[in-house]
Amino acid sequence: MIEVQNVHYGQKKVVDNLSFTLGDAELLTLVGPTGCGKTTILQALAGLIPISDGTIKLGSHTVTATKTIAPEKRQVGMVFQDFALFPHLTVIENVSFKLKDNAKADHWIELLGLTPWRDVKPANLSGGQKQRVALARTLAHEPAFVLLDEPLSNLDAALKDDLRWEIRQALKEAGVPAIWVTHDQEEALSVGDRIGILKDGKLQQIDTPENCFSKPQSRFVARFLGDASFLPGTLNTDSNIVATALGNAPASPVNNAQGEVDLLLRPDDLSLTLDEAGNGEIIWSRYEGSARLYGVKTDAGATVKIRCSHENIAEPGQRVMMHIITTHPLAVFER
Repeated sequence: MIEVQNVHYGQKKVVDNLSFTLGDAELLTLVGPTGCGKTTILQALAGLIPISDGTIKLGSHTVTATKTIAPEKRQVGMVFQDFALFPHLTVIENVSFKLKDNAKADHWIELLGLTPWRDVKPANLSGGQKQRVALARTLAHEPAFVLLDEPLSNLDAALKDDLRWEIRQALKEAGVPAIWVTHDQEEALSVGDRIGILKDGKLQQIDTPENCFSKPQSRFVARFLGDASFLPGTLNTDSNIVATALGNAPASPVNNAQGEVDLLLRPDDLSLTLDEAGNGEIIWSRYEGSARLYGVKTDAGATVKIRCSHENIAEPGQRVMMHIITTHPLAVFER
């Protein structure tokens, strides 16, 4: 278990009043804009930089601003974006480095599908294979916790989807707590048991991916985790129904919002059909392969984003009819 309580780092508060608890086999993803403090948090947990205030509990160890523990004594496993493999050693030699028994190394090599490359050196491996070797080496040394610093950022997009799940599965197999830092919102949402969203060194929200996406506690979180539109409306607090120019919708008020509000809409919350007598006009279109994303200006003046099948083709300037189609409660914010 990892417990972080009121941790600060730096005079300019690169990390500001950070607190969270991580369960024994829990995977937490941390996401946020560049410079928000993600990597600094990993460095503080690993012991590479001192904290200015607060407490970090790592199993039986407690770290404070005046009581530190050397990185090598924290039993931390680290997985980097640049793999950090020894180029002159084979896969088995990299994974078993400083191990007395190769059985643990063999276990993770087999589990991560690296057996055919057991005696191959890193120069002859693909990026995905190198990252599997780095993870196998980390887990073979039985760390108390694992820190992953943008482990997929140097890989081709085609590799990322499968590898993110392989890494998650291996971490679950090892049963150790892990913190995965990424700048990729989709990656953070898909692999984390919980996700933490950072801004200016502060944790804006920490919750399940589903709750952070559908029940964001701020407009910043709503925008950062995906395409977000805010549609003006009026909230009926008795029925928790918000009335808008595009129809009514069930509401989930944020911070006791009431009266005149803005309704959070994701691109899949709306339907769109071509209609000269419609309630809006296409202002831009983006082809995404299996889907098309449209920016539409409503007749009331708001702009919303709508995602449709790639077969639903509309051009800028065309009139369309839009309706809110989601039946689950949508977040509403005070205007």
